[in-house]
Amino acid sequence: MGIVLFWLHLAMKQITRQTFLLFWRHSRRYGLLVAIQLIVPVAAVLIETTAPLFYKRFFDILAVAKPDAAGATVAALTRPIIAIFILGSTAWALWRIVHFVNNHFQPRVLADLADSCFEYLHEHSYRFFVNRFVGALVRKVNRLINAYEGVTDKIQWDLLPLTIRTGAILVVLFWENYLLGAILLAWTIIYLGISYGLAILKLPYDEKRSASDTIVTARLADSITNNANIKLFTAAGDEHREFGKLTEKQFRATRLAWNVEGFADAIQSSLMVVLEFSIFYVAIRFWSRGMLTVGDFVLIQTYLMQMLSRLWGFGRIIRDLYRYLADAEEMVEILETPHEVQDNPNAKPLAVTTGVITFRDISFDYAQTRTVIKNFSLDIAAGEKVGLVGPSGAGKSTLVALLLRFYDLTSGQIIIDGQDIADVTQESLRAAIGYVPQDPILFHRTLMENIRYGRRDATDAEVLTASQAAHCDEFINQLPDGYQTYVGERGIKLSGGERQRVAIARAILKNAPILLLDEATSSLDSHAEKLIQEALRRLMEGKTTIVIAHRLSTIMKMDRIVVVRDGRIHEVGTHETLVHKSGGLYKQLWELQAGGFIV
Repeated sequence: MGIVLFWLHLAMKQITRQTFLLFWRHSRRYGLLVAIQLIVPVAAVLIETTAPLFYKRFFDILAVAKPDAAGATVAALTRPIIAIFILGSTAWALWRIVHFVNNHFQPRVLADLADSCFEYLHEHSYRFFVNRFVGALVRKVNRLINAYEGVTDKIQWDLLPLTIRTGAILVVLFWENYLLGAILLAWTIIYLGISYGLAILKLPYDEKRSASDTIVTARLADSITNNANIKLFTAAGDEHREFGKLTEKQFRATRLAWNVEGFADAIQSSLMVVLEFSIFYVAIRFWSRGMLTVGDFVLIQTYLMQMLSRLWGFGRIIRDLYRYLADAEEMVEILETPHEVQDNPNAKPLAVTTGVITFRDISFDYAQTRTVIKNFSLDIAAGEKVGLVGPSGAGKSTLVALLLRFYDLTSGQIIIDGQDIADVTQESLRAAIGYVPQDPILFHRTLMENIRYGRRDATDAEVLTASQAAHCDEFINQLPDGYQTYVGERGIKLSGGERQRVAIARAILKNAPILLLDEATSSLDSHAEKLIQEALRRLMEGKTTIVIAHRLSTIMKMDRIVVVRDGRIHEVGTHETLVHKSGGLYKQLWELQAGGFIV
């Protein structure tokens, strides 16, 4: 009954169905292994359940037999022992098969699950990651993987054997004595029903504990990432107090969940005491009427020990299953969330021939209440160098993000060489664009690996050439391990200027036909910037280039300068025309910077 209720309840929860479907999709790839792990344990349990029948025969013979010099009694006693040995050996062999098959099957599926999470997560949009904590996402992936291991273990090693063993024992006891079988059946139904009800009662508490654990993990990861800020603003005490409030909530949620579990255990153990007393009380009455033998008592006791030891764990099995499912749900929701930016079904690779870029009446909203780009139109010729300037928040970096298709447009089109970027594959689009962001983030890998990320098939010589062009070798050669130096998480071991040089080296190595520079030299000193500007000038040759800059001196030589304000084009022209335009925004910005101070 409890098992039936368990599966019915699972069927009612959509997220749980999705979890099991996810697990099944990854398991069914190995159909033969799944079949072995479902069929062989059933055979092993049935064999183990048969063995007590031979113990019954053994003790029945022993109860009436007398020492026999001729050895007839010994022979009679030996036969059931041999049968028990054969059954035990067979069951042992079957369980070993299951264990070794599982040793291959489960790690294989766990690896597949990790691969699926990795692939699906990275296909989510830029907005998805902006709105989530990295540490929490990692924790959710780990929980999903652990949940699969926990769920399959509980079903394979606990729930399935328990179901088969209980059914077999009830059949045997009904066959031996229908009243004892009826008592055990009635008790089993009551016990499983109560245990299942208690497990359901505990489920919300487990979900709250899991949610509080996620919040604590996210806060911890966020504080570690911002360790420098905490020190800079002397906020360690405040952060510790806030973290303490979260761990206090986690403690209370955990304590409450465990107290409910302790209450459930107390009820289950009392039911077991009642069963053992009741069934032996009735058995004694049958024995007094000659309806049961000594062997029957051995059989009953053996079966009771088997059932009670297994049923004792039933409530815990159900609670653990729901706990694992609760742990998995957060990640399953992410895996069931459609990707915001997707390739069209008929998307084709982008073919860049000249590099003409057209922004055709585009608009973009970060949210329904915040429009960032408004009816923006701009044609950029093949090989043209265009500078984007304007106040902070004008939408310059958003235009670059839209060109990279980190977001989908609210309206309008972005066209490259006559191809709408919404109709080409994202991978081919980004492969055709070299991008140097304002704040480059590096992998915690070697400098050689980080630079080679611009083109993974590049030779060491090509990496060194790009590094020298970006003047990276000037600081790399001073490091003890040179190009084999690990840069730390997010490149924290390097200065801002050094990270920018690595990002520029990547772009040089990639050598894409379209180049985007978003404040690419903002972290460099004047001397380094002068050197890098020459490298960038060579890099921009023959490429369609968009350069975002606040320091107007870096874009003076652009073919055109586009001044953006409030998501719209405010002014367009060369540096010479704009700097002499009376009352123009560009002229105001230039005079402020040229004057050396801000009024």
